[in-house]
Amino acid sequence: MPDPAPVVIPGVTEWALEMLGPGDLRPAPPPGTPIALSRARRPSADVSRALYAVVGARVCWTDRFGWTHDDWRAWVDRPELGVWLALADGTLAGFFEIEAQPGGDTEIHLVGLTPEFVGAGNGGHLVTECVRRAWERGRTWAEHTGPAARVWLRTSTLDHPNALANYRRRGFRVAGETTFAKTVPDPRYAPWPLPHDPRAARVPADRSEQELIP
Repeated sequence: MPDPAPVVIPGVTEWALEMLGPGDLRPAPPPGTPIALSRARRPSADVSRALYAVVGARVCWTDRFGWTHDDWRAWVDRPELGVWLALADGTLAGFFEIEAQPGGDTEIHLVGLTPEFVGAGNGGHLVTECVRRAWERGRTWAEHTGPAARVWLRTSTLDHPNALANYRRRGFRVAGETTFAKTVPDPRYAPWPLPHDPRAARVPADRSEQELIP
């Protein structure tokens, strides 16, 4: 069994990206396999937790690992939060999560594919459809919050290696950048073991894993 100790990853860079109008979106080509999107109209803490793990564990989504079931339920059971499921070939291909925030800010918290659909040109299409729905805020979802004035998100060097480039190709611009050290729990335990530790590729070659375990 892998060692569940957390690892401190130095030099993690995080970017805040923004889009200021729906006309800034540059759509990606449609995928080879059609993807159908369905908004989750019945919030489910269990489903959202499972999606977070299956989509994010391989790219070190770990910030919510400490959440309790009550935390998840409080997060998803809000009218200003929207979750969409992506289905292809009769199975779950990915999902995205968008929050209507005060003042028209609309944050894409999560967007990603399940492992079987990564690397086939589906990522750009999923981001495209996610952004389109973010700009539909106040009309097709979160109707009580008013229209979107800005769509934004955060990504980092812990995310998929192509994530930043994908967002920029879709029309996002960098609005802020920070670099810091981050303690990352072992994503192989959420909720089932992964074959490899995805944190390993983020650790500089001159720093041994032993040095990085607090």
